[in-house]
Amino acid sequence: MKKIEINGFLDFRYLSAPGFSPDGKYAAFVVQTASLEDNRYNGDLYLLETETKAVRQLTAAGDAKGFIWTQDGTLLFSAMRDAKLKKQAEDGEEISCWYEISPCGGEAKLAFTLPLHATGIRAVDGDRFIVTAQFDNNRPDLSALGEEERKKALAKCKTPAYEVLEEAPFWFNGGGFTSGKRSRLYLFTRSTGELKALTEPWFDTFSFALRGTTLLYKGVEWHGYRDQHNYAGLYLLDLDSGETRCVLAPGVIRTGAFEFWEDGSALVAATDGAICGAGQYMDFYTLDLATGEMKRLREYEASIGNGSVGSDARLGGGRGAKLENDRFYFITTQEDSAYLRCIDRAGNLSDALTPDGSCDSFDVFGENVLVCGMYGQNLAELYLNGEQMTHLNDEWTAEHTASVPEYHCFTASDGYEIHGWAMKPTDYEPGKKYPAILHIHGGPRTVFGSVYHHEMQVWANAGYFVFYCNPRGSDGRGNDFGDINGKYGTVEYQNLMDFTDEMLKAYPDVDEKRVGVTGGSYGGFMTNWIIGHTDRFAAAASQRSISNWIAFEHTSDIGVSFTPNNISTCTRENVEKLWWHSPLKYADRCKTPTLFIHSDRDYRCWMVEGLSMFTALKMHGCESRLCLFKGETHELSRSGKPQNRIRRMEEILGWMDKHLK
Repeated sequence: MKKIEINGFLDFRYLSAPGFSPDGKYAAFVVQTASLEDNRYNGDLYLLETETKAVRQLTAAGDAKGFIWTQDGTLLFSAMRDAKLKKQAEDGEEISCWYEISPCGGEAKLAFTLPLHATGIRAVDGDRFIVTAQFDNNRPDLSALGEEERKKALAKCKTPAYEVLEEAPFWFNGGGFTSGKRSRLYLFTRSTGELKALTEPWFDTFSFALRGTTLLYKGVEWHGYRDQHNYAGLYLLDLDSGETRCVLAPGVIRTGAFEFWEDGSALVAATDGAICGAGQYMDFYTLDLATGEMKRLREYEASIGNGSVGSDARLGGGRGAKLENDRFYFITTQEDSAYLRCIDRAGNLSDALTPDGSCDSFDVFGENVLVCGMYGQNLAELYLNGEQMTHLNDEWTAEHTASVPEYHCFTASDGYEIHGWAMKPTDYEPGKKYPAILHIHGGPRTVFGSVYHHEMQVWANAGYFVFYCNPRGSDGRGNDFGDINGKYGTVEYQNLMDFTDEMLKAYPDVDEKRVGVTGGSYGGFMTNWIIGHTDRFAAAASQRSISNWIAFEHTSDIGVSFTPNNISTCTRENVEKLWWHSPLKYADRCKTPTLFIHSDRDYRCWMVEGLSMFTALKMHGCESRLCLFKGETHELSRSGKPQNRIRRMEEILGWMDKHLK
């Protein structure tokens, strides 16, 4: 058996986004692989024949990372293969190219181009498509310019000398500066090439549902400042007549996933926030599309339409909710797993349709359920009605030594039940002393589970015990357990310390003087908090962290909403409370050697957070080091460039080795 090394993720086959063909005979899905030489991820389409269960590769150029089925049974995917069109895009033109390929194979052919930055497409019928695209209100109308003026304008758009900010939030993680930009809906007619805008330039569209030629979409118009309490409204559009009307006014209630029922009403996930504010889980509602009346169908204290089981061994997206046969299927996190469930029009809720682990994405056709999921210590594979269809990662898994997580459940000092896991070193010998690493998840409304987590397996293979748990604030346990608004650094900090004590009792071969702590995002906040409140850890690695809520409120892409929602106040209301919950306030107490990992394009937890904490530790004589990755976002550990992901893991493991071994 081979040890799991840092660069092992380069050999993974990352499956995602399964989707049935219109007749259900096929299902396509995306497979991505990492290229160290090119420092990127390549993606191709694969096909499952549902009757024979044969799997085959459909494309091979490495540029297909998403697709849709047309109503004629072909596949469309976005790529940039034509040299002339690619040059135009590089020169600043807004161009999206869509290629078409038959499930029977053959060469993919350019189907059409769109003069905009399309982010998604969905077939209405055999000739029309709903297109989602980014619209920039600051961009000049190039069609009215002569050739020379057009070239000059394109050059400015491509490489602006400076950024003009007139809105807040002004940037978005992974999307750069966003001032003046909106997500807009269009109707594209393939036979004529007509492209018609369906929403207004300043209207921000978040999602939509389609039944026949009727579109139900969610969004809100805003200018200057995106008020978090101006919740998106729901609008009904007849594509044939062009008639649009509002069925749920903006600002009324916070909504999530939604779909049409067969009678024309809609199922809507929504919450009034009466119990615990913006962090309250959504319930199921029925929306009368004629009157706009909302009626609660069923209470539901869990996520609707997404899973949150953490892993750094997945890439790609996929469907999180779908209506099929008048049943609404959705992914939900409960306890420590992400399951697929469904609800019918009477409010009857099914049991979990998938096993413990993580249902990452899915599709349903008739009674056939297709899932892309991670189960046990297996990497993501495709499952049809519970039977594994793909085996693209089986060989890698069989050849490598994984430490199997051992489940622990105990009652913490605050009376709450805490779930956690421990991984033994893969070379574990009873009676021998080992170092350990406590790993804290992000969110905080996410969970750790029993699924494969590459970085933690690397640590176990390097001779460490690895501990991780789901303290209060985590997903999957309802409103009471998940509500830590205004409590950051208190109840969940104590849960983590109780868990560490519990693990040291359960595993006496851990050397308690050689225990490190690390975490990213919220886990980075907690790492920063811990080193200012205890010196029990011999080393720390704080990643993409938060250190100062006052700065975070005014610099993060979600700061203006996340700060008041999670700390229960804002700078102008109670700056003392924000400072009290800020790890930077306690940095002068820190004695723990600490490594900081940040990225210069992480607009979620901007680099000022790590720089501030690093400087404070240096000022007070605590050993520290900061690694700032260029061109990376908040997703460095999960989908960052392969070379940077390797270097990041080398930095963390090297820091732990230096101080714990």
